[in-house]
Amino acid sequence: MVLTIISKVSGFLRDLTLAYFYGASEISDVFLLAISIPTVVFGVIAAGISTGYIPLYSRIENRLGESEGIKYTNNLISILMAICTGVVILALTFTEYLVKIFAIGFEGETLALAAMFTRFSIFGIYFTIVIRILSAYLNYKQVFAVPSLIGIPMNFVLVGAIILSSRMEWLYILAAANVLALFVQFLIIVFFAYRHSFRFQPVFDPKDRNIREMASLALPVILGSSITQINRLVDRSLASWVFLGGISSINYANTLNTSFIGIFVSSFVTVFYPDISKKAAKGDIEGLKHTMNQTITGVLLLIVPATIGSMIFAEPIVRFLFDRGAFDETAVALTTSAFFFYSIGMGGAGINLILTRTFYSLQDTKTPMINSAVSVGLNIILNFILAPLLGIGGLALATSMTTLVTAVLLFKGLQRKLGRLNLKKLVPSAVKISSAAMVASSVAWLVFNMTGSGAEDKQALIAALVLLVILYFGFIHILKVEGIDQFTHPILDRFRKKR
Repeated sequence: MVLTIISKVSGFLRDLTLAYFYGASEISDVFLLAISIPTVVFGVIAAGISTGYIPLYSRIENRLGESEGIKYTNNLISILMAICTGVVILALTFTEYLVKIFAIGFEGETLALAAMFTRFSIFGIYFTIVIRILSAYLNYKQVFAVPSLIGIPMNFVLVGAIILSSRMEWLYILAAANVLALFVQFLIIVFFAYRHSFRFQPVFDPKDRNIREMASLALPVILGSSITQINRLVDRSLASWVFLGGISSINYANTLNTSFIGIFVSSFVTVFYPDISKKAAKGDIEGLKHTMNQTITGVLLLIVPATIGSMIFAEPIVRFLFDRGAFDETAVALTTSAFFFYSIGMGGAGINLILTRTFYSLQDTKTPMINSAVSVGLNIILNFILAPLLGIGGLALATSMTTLVTAVLLFKGLQRKLGRLNLKKLVPSAVKISSAAMVASSVAWLVFNMTGSGAEDKQALIAALVLLVILYFGFIHILKVEGIDQFTHPILDRFRKKR
């Protein structure tokens, strides 16, 4: 989690730099759109492959040895590289049509600029696929630090490119920045994979049985991830239509939201997934349920105060992070609105990650895919209802509402599959956590307003947030939330050993 925080801070630095030099403008919209297109076009395939990779690699290594597992990995990379080439050719041929799908509001010079940026960024998919697969390989080898930290050098490359492009007034630097940043990530991940026995080999066998099995496992994940990306595509496309700079504002707000999820949820899930995969493979369903509930408790412990605090301090947080340079009052208002409504669904998004990985560990990738399909339909309907009423905030609220509904559907699906999930044991902890978070956040907000300096007072905000954290954990200790000792004791034990 500490490593994830460090990586996310570097991501904030990238967005803060973009906001300072370009604000919520045509150029920032184009840049953010261009780096998101490769993720949507091919990142979903990489996500599906990397998710199905760990259980299958584990079986191959256990049955045939490490050398066969590495051979399988090389074959997978080679096949995906060939697919990448076809995707790149199509993207370069139909660039403007591709951009219009992602941003229906782009016309004229803005469309031409977005097409130019996209022609650069699309080549990043070659590096993306290797990074995703070798990150999964390192996670299987119990190496979590490197995949968590490779975002740092990438973000520093992007920060440098944003500054240079602004000062030199040469946008080609900004257009090529993402590919260069991904190349740096690629070099780092390959270096550490080599240190853990991986070697590139010339293997290309699309008919291999393991590849076919990988495809059958990954396809529903890919479809589910594609549906999630369609959700984001609809949000961004409508944002470009609602307001100039809308893509940037909704991206800044989403970055804040997903950073909290990344820090407080993804770090748990990264370690949790290999563990439950092993329990599922052994048929230890009760152990799987126990680990899942432990993880949910740990996530709620951190995500609930983050949710309530984000909603109460939405505007001061946005001002603290972004209100400088080209980031004007309009951008503050748009980003605050989106951030507030995104925060509502933060807990649902965190639980969805845990439940989805639980399904994957049971080699059920179809149920999450079906739920994702339901959620995208609901999200699109809510977007068109709420966007005219709340603007950018309506798009964020639609996403949050959809996320919460999806969490309920996943719980019901898992209950049908595994029987009783022992969720009643979580209720007392959830009530105590929520109560502690609401009281701590309310007191912190009162103290913040007592200064009389308003939302612009950065020192008062920092003091209020520190007070919120101290009060919250004090209340948690007093209320004796069940299950918290399972997280605090190992941390305290580690510090005692170091001393």
